[in-house]
Parts: sequence; C-alpha cells; structure tokens
Amino acid sequence: MVDITKTFGEVVANDKVSLEIRHGEILALLGENGSGKTTLMNTLSGIYLPEGGQIYVCDKKVSITSPKDAFELGIGMIHQHFKLVNLLSAAENIILGLNEHKLIDLKRVRAAVREICDKYGFAIDPDKKVYDMSVSEKQTLEIVKVLYRGADILILDEPTAVLTPQETEKLFAVMRNMKEDGKAIVIITHKLHEVMEISDRVAVLRKGRYIGDIPTCDTCIQQLTEMMVGRAVSLNIDRPACKDGCERLVVKNLTVIDKDGVKKLDNVSFTACGGELLGIAGISGSGQKELLEAIAGLQPAQPGASILFTPVPGRPATELAGKSPRDIKRLGVSLAFVPEDRLGMGLVGSMDLPDNMMLRSYSEGPGFFTNRQEPQRLAKTVVEELEVVTPSLYTPVRKLSGGNVQKVLVGREISSAPSLLMTAYAVRGLDINTSYTIYHLLNKQKERGAAVIYVGEDLDVLLELCDRILVLCAGRISGIVDGRNTTKEEVGLMMTHLSGRCDNVG
Repeated sequence: MVDITKTFGEVVANDKVSLEIRHGEILALLGENGSGKTTLMNTLSGIYLPEGGQIYVCDKKVSITSPKDAFELGIGMIHQHFKLVNLLSAAENIILGLNEHKLIDLKRVRAAVREICDKYGFAIDPDKKVYDMSVSEKQTLEIVKVLYRGADILILDEPTAVLTPQETEKLFAVMRNMKEDGKAIVIITHKLHEVMEISDRVAVLRKGRYIGDIPTCDTCIQQLTEMMVGRAVSLNIDRPACKDGCERLVVKNLTVIDKDGVKKLDNVSFTACGGELLGIAGISGSGQKELLEAIAGLQPAQPGASILFTPVPGRPATELAGKSPRDIKRLGVSLAFVPEDRLGMGLVGSMDLPDNMMLRSYSEGPGFFTNRQEPQRLAKTVVEELEVVTPSLYTPVRKLSGGNVQKVLVGREISSAPSLLMTAYAVRGLDINTSYTIYHLLNKQKERGAAVIYVGEDLDVLLELCDRILVLCAGRISGIVDGRNTTKEEVGLMMTHLSGRCDNVG
C-alpha cells in the first residue's frame, strides 16, 4: 500500500500511509483509537475507497473497489463483528453469496471445509447451525470462509476480544500453521502481550500517519506504547487496598429469563463491597449483560430474587428487584451503568456531546427549561481529560470512532460520582493509553468508597486490576476468586466449566 489517503469530511483518517505486507508473516497493526488502523484495512479489503494512493499485489498495481475485488485478489478480512446468518449451517454460510451453480453441491463444500480444517488445524462441523456455535466456533467459521474463497492475505480485526485464554492459544496455533503455508496475516489488536507472542513484525500508526515498523524480536511493550502515543507512558495498573469493606450490594437468588424463554441467569448470589473492584469474567453470552441490566432495572428478575443496595453504611438497604430505572432514580440510588451497547443503550448517535451529557441530568432542573451550560462544561471536560478525538463538541457521536464513543460514555457515567458503578467492557476497542486512563478513573471511584463492578474480557487486566473475580459459566456462578492469588489459566477453565469454587474473599 503506497501513500494511501482516506478522509471522512474534514477528518483525515489515513494520511499518505505506506505499508508492506509480506507472505509467510504475521504483521501486527497497532495504534491508538482513531489512528486509522481499521480504516486502512477496510480500504485494502474493498469496503472503503481511498482518495489517493496505490495498492500493489505481488508487484502488480490493482484497483480494489469492492470486497468482491479484494476476494478475487486473495484478500479476506475477518471483522470484529461476525458476518454470519444464524439460521444457516457452517457450510451454507461459507457458500452464501458465491456465484455457484443453481444447484449448490453442499457435499463438495463439506469436503472442502474438512480439507481446510485438516490442513490448518481447525475444528468445525460443516453441518452445525451458527446459532448453536460458541464465539470461538463462529470466528473459526469466518476464517474458514475466507480461506475457502482463496484468501492468501488475511486481516483479523481484534480476533481475541471475546476468547478465553485456551481459545486464544488454539487460534494462535492455527495462525502459525497458516503462516507456515505462506499466508500473509495482519492482526489488529490492542493487547500488546499477544502482539509480542504471535507477530513477526509490528507496524504503528499515529493520528492517521505511518510511524514505522519494527521486528517483534527487536522491540518491547514499552517501546511500542511510546511509538503509538508519542511519549513515555506508565504501564502499571494500580490496585489500591480495599478501605471500606462494607456490603454495598447484596444479590440473592437472581434468575433472569429472556423474552424467548431462555434462562440467562440461574440462581446467582454474590456481594459487592464499597471500596472494592469486583471483576466479572466469562465467555461471551454467559450472563454478564443480563446481570448488570437486572441490577440496573433493565431486565426483570424472576420471583424470589433480592437485590439490596446500601448507599451508606448504617442506612437502611433499598430493594432494587422489581424496580424500573426510573423507580431506582426516584429512590435516590446513586447508580451509574456503562452498558455493552454504546450507541443503542448508552448514547444517542444523532445527538452531539453536550446533549448526550444532558441525558443524565435533563430532569433535574428546577424549571421548565433545561440547563445546557453544565452539560457543555462536562462535555468539554470529558473531551480534554480522556483526549476524545472529535472535530467539535457539537459533532454527532455516531461520527466518532468506536473508541472515542466509549470515552464519551465512560466519562459521562463516572462524572456522576456514583455509590455503585457498573461497567460492561469499559475498555473494549480502546487503545492502551486510554485504557490505563479508564483503569485509573475506576480506581479513583473505588478509593472514594464506591462499589465498582467491572465486566472485562482481558484476563490479564482482570487479574491485575480487580480485588475479587466472579466467574460466570452458562448463566451460573462457577466461582469467586481473589484477584491477587489466582491465575489466568484457572479463571479460563472456570469460564468453560462449572467448578463450584467460591472463596469468601474480601
């Protein structure tokens, strides 16, 4: 890729970026949020059209105007959000959209899929429906799908975001097999320890510009971070000692059944203390989302459940079970919630930053008219402290990158100084510098006596940040462990097997 330039209005996402991708190599593409990594790869895979620059494949200048053009050139991208049809089988998803004969020979497709699996070490059933697959199986299917279509250059966007350590190791083994077969692999990730483990070379973007590349064996995490950020950054996650220790939230016998009759949580009981950071671990879909939403009043709990909240030691507890979010607010419960769905539940995409800040405070004014000065001040503070990349305060948030949207949401919720702060994947998609800023903000809430519940997907962070870790498996508690004394492997196993371990810690 030579001098690739891509703009969105006045924002320059890629500014004359040149990048070389080599056969038989795993290239890690790093950069802060909004640095242009995904945009650059979307250009290579035909999703975006660049305003300038050229692309050469095997020294031949090519024109890529669509994903179909990219596939014909042997380029396939596996996106962070899977592009699969749940009602179809693996083989049907693989063949979907190809110009096959009118009568599709699924037997031939199954044979080809098994051949690919045997060659690279995949494990997938061609006849299994997507809705019956785990997250790891869906990702495997996406990779097999692009290999079936002849991809020699594979682009993986945040491939380990929702995988357990064991699943990540299996993926890395497959990636090494593909590298040995001469495939070129580009991995976009924010997990620097995985970069050091799996990549051969690292390329860094900063604010849309190419900073440089370096062999992985010749660098370290500290140097890569400084290349991304442009200055020295401390990579130590603090874990202040618990000072309060009083029970802030007591959940007993919590069962949640969704509208389709599927049991998402099964008799869950635990406590969260003031001045404590309680981590929630589990593979995607284990009930993390439903747990936080039930506490916040967004999911109905089954009869017999109790969710007691004590704002200050010595005061009577408030029952939250059966209450709506409006009821909870009227009761004076100081609760803040950073949901998993940023632009669906957390923010309104068509509204600017001050208006999104005002969503928490519009009903608190004394008169008929809303006070717009305070939301504007808060929006400015969030932009400055979290370094939100935006053309102005009045840009609709849907026009910001995913990481910058997350910064706006986290900043707004923390600004309310809650007694109970719940976050679902607060640093998902955030660069390492901003992630550490978020960890610091969570610890500040913990130090002022708030109970902080942190749902995360990076086990290394959970073990370094959290006082205790509650592990969910298929909607049930597999165990509660001390974050200081457990291991990543132990938690990973608990995420996939009900161990029954539940230590009385903290």
